[in-house]
Amino acid sequence: MTLRERCPILRFGDLGDERGKLVVIEGAQAVPFEIRRVFYIYDSDATVVRGQHANRESEFVLINVAGQSKVRITDGTEEFIADLDQPRMGIYIPRMIWKDMYAFSPDSVLLVLASTHYRDSEYIRDYQEYLREMKARKAEG
Repeated sequence: MTLRERCPILRFGDLGDERGKLVVIEGAQAVPFEIRRVFYIYDSDATVVRGQHANRESEFVLINVAGQSKVRITDGTEEFIADLDQPRMGIYIPRMIWKDMYAFSPDSVLLVLASTHYRDSEYIRDYQEYLREMKARKAEG
């Protein structure tokens, strides 16, 4: 399975009417996990790079609910960049995928849905350490 197949772009339905737009995202339905944590990134700019880590246990869905940003995703062998520029789309990021969020527009609000509560110990913040862990996992089969 390719990295793009493991990290699909999700499309959310518009349930709005003449009063405005309405997008509903329910855990284990619109996203492939139960939502345990929600946070958002705003007031960043085009020079800021966020993320720069992988997670051993957490899965994520990233949605730019306002503005736009880019997400570079890699598993150490494949890489692609997703443009998050529509409030009805998101990208699913499973465990052990490295992510960098950047190129934030001035009005960007990047909403993040997570499958776990925050635990610093499950984060890998050093890319070389991440590559070593991925190599070890592949060797284990």
